[in-house]
Amino acid sequence: MLGSREDAEDATQEALLRAHRALARYDGRTAFRTWLMSILINRCRTALLHRRRRTARVVYDDDAVQRARVDGVAMQAELRMTIERAIDALDPGQREAFLLKHVEQLSYDEMSAATGVGISALKMRVQRACDRLQQLIQEGDDA
Repeated sequence: MLGSREDAEDATQEALLRAHRALARYDGRTAFRTWLMSILINRCRTALLHRRRRTARVVYDDDAVQRARVDGVAMQAELRMTIERAIDALDPGQREAFLLKHVEQLSYDEMSAATGVGISALKMRVQRACDRLQQLIQEGDDA
């Protein structure tokens, strides 16, 4: 969801700490997994907001990144990078829904409880994310 292992580890650690502090307030109305996932999703959303503010001041130079790449990268690693870039290019709501459904393998009910978004909206976001990913990956292959 965050596109960076380090950011994901930080968000996970913060979410677990917050969950531990709030454990006494867990009322059991939702599954524990869903409750914990909602805390993690909120931490990820906050991290993305902070990153946008931070990177708004940084100019991304795609040419410099391409020059710095090591030649001879394995095809599988290249595909993985293409997929990661495509996922990073998704709208945040679509990326969140796609990752919760296809990576975390949550049901739509669990996703709805964790995010506060309706099931039909989540289904639409996942479908649009899949369509957009297909388009982005194909564009990457054409380039």
